[in-house]
Amino acid sequence: MYRKILALWLLALAMALLGCGGQAADNKEALGSDSATGVKYVRQLVAEDNKTGRMLAWQSDVKQPYTVEYRLQGGSQSNTVQAEDCSFTDAKADYIQYRAPLRSLQPDAVYEYRINTEKNKGDWHTLHTDGGAGFTALIFPDSQSSDYSGWQQLAREAYKRHGDVNFYVNMGDLVDNGQDASQWRAWLNSVEPFSADIPLAPLIGNHEAYSLQWQVALPQSYVHLFPTPLNGLKDYPHQFYSFDYGPVHFTVLDSNFPEMEQFQPQLLEDELRWLEGDLAASKAKWKVVLQHRDVFIYGFGPESGREQTQTRFLDFSYRLIPVFEKYQVDAVLTAHLHTYRRRVPLRNFAPAENGITYILTGVAGSVRYPRLWGDFAWDAARAPQLETANYMTMQADENKLVFKAFLPDGKQFDEAVLSK
Repeated sequence: MYRKILALWLLALAMALLGCGGQAADNKEALGSDSATGVKYVRQLVAEDNKTGRMLAWQSDVKQPYTVEYRLQGGSQSNTVQAEDCSFTDAKADYIQYRAPLRSLQPDAVYEYRINTEKNKGDWHTLHTDGGAGFTALIFPDSQSSDYSGWQQLAREAYKRHGDVNFYVNMGDLVDNGQDASQWRAWLNSVEPFSADIPLAPLIGNHEAYSLQWQVALPQSYVHLFPTPLNGLKDYPHQFYSFDYGPVHFTVLDSNFPEMEQFQPQLLEDELRWLEGDLAASKAKWKVVLQHRDVFIYGFGPESGREQTQTRFLDFSYRLIPVFEKYQVDAVLTAHLHTYRRRVPLRNFAPAENGITYILTGVAGSVRYPRLWGDFAWDAARAPQLETANYMTMQADENKLVFKAFLPDGKQFDEAVLSK
């Protein structure tokens, strides 16, 4: 008798776990699953105005109509927006991709959203709109790698330590080769634990503009994978843009002037005109410029094995820096050289107490240039080991900008505070 009762009980339990019972199946549908909808690599991207908008993007293995259902967290009334199929091909790699802009959101609110098909519901993800006050951002330097496991560990551990961040930045050279689909999968997988819940502000680097044959190419994968705010210039979609968050206006530049010379010979001139208009129109308390290439090219150091050279400003810096100063930019963050250097404030191409803070943000991937660059008298701070990976945070409020630099284990090694 007891064996029969036990067998019946185990059978009922098994049917419930398999979804054969009506109640169990209903619960499973209510909870949802991104795997059931074929959705992967869900990511938020910053919008021009993050108080009321956000861009969502994701990929799938199957082409099918998607909708995004979103609501205030804990609310019962949902809104729905139809996703746009923006699939593309680059170097014979096919990407099935979708995007959906969310608009008319409430400022300083917590939303939840999920991506649905006609038959299945996706997982719920969170979305925090900008409240216009202070914020914290994670900043990752170049993540290009031959093996992305180190980048994955650094990114995920940094997020665990700073889980209250409002958005994150990648300073360009996200991957080593912009047409290599396997590298994009590795990069997207690395940020997957948090990419659906906090927005990304990406920069385009020169390695996004390389073909599989290591020739210069248009950065097709980058501009499709990351639908950033439009800049109003149809020839440069998603290559440079701006956005506001809290009291800060961010201007994100494309500094690939050498690479784009054959494809976009007017890039510098067109971007300069856009830059002037963008900075002039901003009434934000703080202005921060993000660009992949640094304003300097460092001279080779004595241990590099190369003929020593002098650190100097790059040619395009003589065009950009006067615009930064004219419109009172507070800080410029750069990357590209795979070393961390914070300079003394600079104005009119020389040290000045009331100058702009320039920070070369370091390296987060496995590609290193040990003992390549020499010392520079204008460097106020460097990483304890120049070839060591690092990441940064930026905290902002009405009165201060605070930049902190950390080693992969979370140990802080530099801090800069700007006050107004």
